[in-house]
Amino acid sequence: MEHMEWQGLLTKARHEQREPAPDEAETRAARDRRRPAFLADLDRVIFSQPFRRLANKTQVHPLYENDHLHHRMIHSLETSSVGRSLGFEVGQALAAKSILLDGAGHDLSYILQAACAAHDIGNPPFGHAGEDAISEWFEMRKPFGADLSEGQRREFEHFEGNAQGFRILTRLEMSRREGGMRLTHAVLGAFTKYPCLARDGALGKAAPYIGRKKFGAFEAEAAHLEEMARSTGLIPQDGGWVRHPLAFLVEAADNICYNILDLEDAFTSGVLPFGEVETLLRGLIEKDVQREEGAADARYDAEHVGKLRADAVGALIRASVAAFLDHHDEILAGRFSTELTDVFALKEAFAAISEVANDRIFPSSRKIELEVAGRDLIFALLDRFHAVIEGLADHGWDAAAMAEKKPYLRKLVTSAGMDLRDVCDPYSGLHALTDFVSGMTDRYAVKMARPLGL
Repeated sequence: MEHMEWQGLLTKARHEQREPAPDEAETRAARDRRRPAFLADLDRVIFSQPFRRLANKTQVHPLYENDHLHHRMIHSLETSSVGRSLGFEVGQALAAKSILLDGAGHDLSYILQAACAAHDIGNPPFGHAGEDAISEWFEMRKPFGADLSEGQRREFEHFEGNAQGFRILTRLEMSRREGGMRLTHAVLGAFTKYPCLARDGALGKAAPYIGRKKFGAFEAEAAHLEEMARSTGLIPQDGGWVRHPLAFLVEAADNICYNILDLEDAFTSGVLPFGEVETLLRGLIEKDVQREEGAADARYDAEHVGKLRADAVGALIRASVAAFLDHHDEILAGRFSTELTDVFALKEAFAAISEVANDRIFPSSRKIELEVAGRDLIFALLDRFHAVIEGLADHGWDAAAMAEKKPYLRKLVTSAGMDLRDVCDPYSGLHALTDFVSGMTDRYAVKMARPLGL
């Protein structure tokens, strides 16, 4: 029976990097002894501009309302911390079973930390509402509809931050050199929850395999996806591949952080009362966490919620590790097709928190106000800058000719810093448009929309 091998899954081969000569290989090996390859990947992600922009992108609650609420960068850093713990515990456990070599916990911890840090790097402004707004705009406007294949149209009408993240990591960042950030294939594999293209994925809950619920790469990056999959030894499936096993741990780290930290944010912002949050968190913790005697003000309530949150995260890490180890063989065979948090020992208590989030946190009035305003902003920005792509089309995709004949569009591109270097047809033009708009922070999107009266 076909199954994946850890030796390939943990490859240190870098994306789009040629095989080194013998003397180069020796130099690289010495460098890896000083700073492991997977740790270098983490540094490349953390020091990148797309990661920096996450500090001004919405997580769940509107930005600037409270300094203690999570934004997208803090969420990514906390997810990377949880991912590091998951990777270390799983690696050490597999080494103890002689499945991996001694010390594997360190490699897995670095891989998970890097992949988790990058997991939201492709998200547009205004959180998941931004993804929905971009999708809705393309579905309504249908630009260049006749010039796109069905799969290409699907990329835009079901715009996917995961695929945009893969595009950033493999193409757009690091001065557009071949391979983008040139991360290791092990980290790219762990990052890619949906190893398929739009024509093969985005099937939602009806997907026969969890890796087909969405798509993880655009057609423009199909070769990059294939290179990673072949290098790591992923099992081919229905035009794509099954997940890299560590992608299940990235998903678990994300689930843990957004579920638990969104709950804490809901308390901090006044969406949920102390007693309800305390009860929900206690449902995840075996030991009894005592509140300070006599404490009855908001500061002590916040400190107690913080203690409960820390213990809850620890309990969820242990449960996720146990679930991964229990299903290890199925995962490597590509037969495991659910989230670890749906099968681990704390699934009922964890699901109760998700239910409260769906019923009470996500529909909060302040969040809905943000989504409505964000949708209007993104529509206006796409309308405005799509005029640039139409102008290029009218001038045979010649940017110099457009700049000469359409001075307003030239000024618009220059003032906004829109990158048109790779635009040569409708498909690449629309990707340049979504690269530009999805890369904006919430703050920059508001700034760019002000001249439009929004």
